[in-house]
Amino acid sequence: MEITLQNEVKREKRRRKILIWSAGILIGSLFIIAVGLYAYIIRAHPTIAGEIQLSGLQEKVEVIRDEHGVPHIHANNEEDLYLAQGYTQAQDRLFQMDLSRRQASGQLSEVVGEAALNNDKYFLTLGLRRAAEASYEQYSETAKQVLAKFAEGVNLYIDELRENGKWPIEFKLLGYEPEDWSPIDSLTIGKYMAFDLGGHWESQAFRYYLLQNFSEEKALDLFPTYPEEAPYIIGKDELNIENSFAQAVIPHEYNGSNNWVVSGTKTASGKPILADDPHLSLSTPSIWYQMHLEAPTVNVSGVIFAGIPGIILGHNEQIAWGVTNTGPDVQDLYIEKRNPDNPYEFLYNDQWEKATVIKNKILVKDEDPVEYDVVVTRHGPVVSKFAADSGKETVLSLQWTALEPSSELEAVLNMNKAGSWEEFEKALEGFHTPAQNFVFASTDGTIAYKANGKIPIRKKGDGLLPVPGWTDEYGWVGYIPYDELPRTVNPEDGYISTANNKVVGDDYPYHISHDWAQGYRQMRIQEVLSSTEQIEAEDMMHLQMDQLNIQAREFVPPFIDLLKTSSNNKVSQALSILKEWDYIDSPEQAAPLLFNLWMDEIAKVLFEKEIPQETLDLFRGKRQAVDQLLRRAIEGKPGPWMEEHKGIVNVLEKSLLRVIANLEEQQGKNMEKWQWGDYHQIYFPHLLSTVKPLNLLFNQKGRISVGGSAVTVQAAAFREDGTVNHGGSWRFVIDMNKQTTGYHLVGPGQSGHVFHKWYQNQLKNWVTGDYHETKLHNNEGETLKLKPKAH
Repeated sequence: MEITLQNEVKREKRRRKILIWSAGILIGSLFIIAVGLYAYIIRAHPTIAGEIQLSGLQEKVEVIRDEHGVPHIHANNEEDLYLAQGYTQAQDRLFQMDLSRRQASGQLSEVVGEAALNNDKYFLTLGLRRAAEASYEQYSETAKQVLAKFAEGVNLYIDELRENGKWPIEFKLLGYEPEDWSPIDSLTIGKYMAFDLGGHWESQAFRYYLLQNFSEEKALDLFPTYPEEAPYIIGKDELNIENSFAQAVIPHEYNGSNNWVVSGTKTASGKPILADDPHLSLSTPSIWYQMHLEAPTVNVSGVIFAGIPGIILGHNEQIAWGVTNTGPDVQDLYIEKRNPDNPYEFLYNDQWEKATVIKNKILVKDEDPVEYDVVVTRHGPVVSKFAADSGKETVLSLQWTALEPSSELEAVLNMNKAGSWEEFEKALEGFHTPAQNFVFASTDGTIAYKANGKIPIRKKGDGLLPVPGWTDEYGWVGYIPYDELPRTVNPEDGYISTANNKVVGDDYPYHISHDWAQGYRQMRIQEVLSSTEQIEAEDMMHLQMDQLNIQAREFVPPFIDLLKTSSNNKVSQALSILKEWDYIDSPEQAAPLLFNLWMDEIAKVLFEKEIPQETLDLFRGKRQAVDQLLRRAIEGKPGPWMEEHKGIVNVLEKSLLRVIANLEEQQGKNMEKWQWGDYHQIYFPHLLSTVKPLNLLFNQKGRISVGGSAVTVQAAAFREDGTVNHGGSWRFVIDMNKQTTGYHLVGPGQSGHVFHKWYQNQLKNWVTGDYHETKLHNNEGETLKLKPKAH
């Protein structure tokens, strides 16, 4: 027995040793694999110091990357400058650039697979690349040369990678190499930004859906205004809006921005101060790429979309500028009657008119190519074809300014060199789409505002609803004259600000839009600017990070008053927390968590049982509409949506109790310990992060609590799970007294290469508002010298 026990003990020791050795070998192997993977990934990091010879250069070029990864490119001529810009962008962002042109061109399926097929069909239908190709001929020879040189620089870097094999890891994971870059690629990415910022067709479709499915009174209760004339309504059996756009790609609801400019009469320096923070989707890498370009003819600093030459937002030595989205009605849906005997003919003025048919072959990774026809009527592409039963003899086509030839890049290059308001305004005239609110500041003390772009004048109708396409009674008859677009120069108030709010009064002679953003950000900005003197750049940075929720300041008091007689203890406890709130959406408080989720839940209570979610996604002005429903109900004038839910008190109590129940599951029963920041957290997802486990490689480790919300100046819109996915993608402030220095934030960082020191180095800065300085002169950092290649 004793011998048996001793043998068992020995065997157990051997087993333990084997397990320990096995575990050690496994851990060691994993460590070696991890080290090998890390080494493989970082070998693709670009060379940013030393010397490189490039064919195509006329003279040497210096690229200095400062401590924040911002490249300062110094060249002796413009041809070399833009070649170096293309090369430098490709060094840091080649995969993003390639995916961007593929997305906009309808070519994602080739590298991603069948999952991207509907996406490709949609963008092929819109025809952004077709519009880019048509736009190319609009450009001057000088601008074409810039595009060509930029493309040449990108291709020089691609050729380098073909030779050394040091491709960014994303290309290896997807198993492909990018094709050469072309000027059309840059213009296509530009058209994509118009797509992201310039539409309202979704609102037209949603309003039409309302009229098809509800009483006129109930439908109009959600309209921003009443139709000028009785709309033409076609039955669901002929055209079912609910099914027509199930596969459509819808830009983010909160694409907008803040900008403002303050006169020297209100600043400590006596010179204007300008601030701008465009609100776009937050991702890794950032949608923006910060650069400084210098040659004898230009010295400009700011940001650009990766894949495009020049600087779209920023400053030079005399002027600075920034934008917000005007959001005009530049898209119209037309109800088209199709010939039952010929699917490519449509009725117009009692005649069947042939449409243009564009045949496409979509390449799909690991699958056979897919044949796909795009049909284009006289008004534009037929877009209601993403569900087979949407309409057999009745369809919707789209007319959109961005599908017309335009020359935005030409305008950008001229803006970069402008030295005065007059020169800048002249340059801006060529910037047709997307329509933006530009604010301007100059060292001579001028501050100004101008809305740019082609905004259509309609023969009949006002862009509220789809209109008949089979008659010439409707359609566009021109555009608002450039000299009559909204404009302000040196106002008496001493400041100008925009935040996607309504920019014209009721006496403005032209129609611009039905859908303006909620006015809370603009109200807060003007509240601060009007009450502050001796303003400094630091004050404007603080304002960009301002978390005061004016929506809560408006609605919390009446909500408390309406529910003060509630017998529910949980409702009473929540109201007591809200009553003590200072209306700051700070991450440490419970009140912003209750209020922001309550506002979202009110909309769900009102709409979820009657409107399918896919159709509700088309409701671009939902928050504004809910605000109006609440205001009218508080005033004792409830509409049918409130009345059918037993009035505002019932809606408020029901939605609040649902929020409380959800939060008890997430954060426990003790309401006092709830925190906004435990739910509301920033996350910058990588372009491939939806493919697990790649999210573990590319994404940030953990999430970071952040304040603000969708309605605060510090914009931080969030998804259903609390993930902040939309906000100030670039923050910028400049005092024109120090016009060669700007203050910037580009979250999460400059580099598109995982494990690079500039990959997510500005992530925490984005949360805390810690800006960095970028100068036009005397830059220091890691220097790459580009020299002409000897022949």
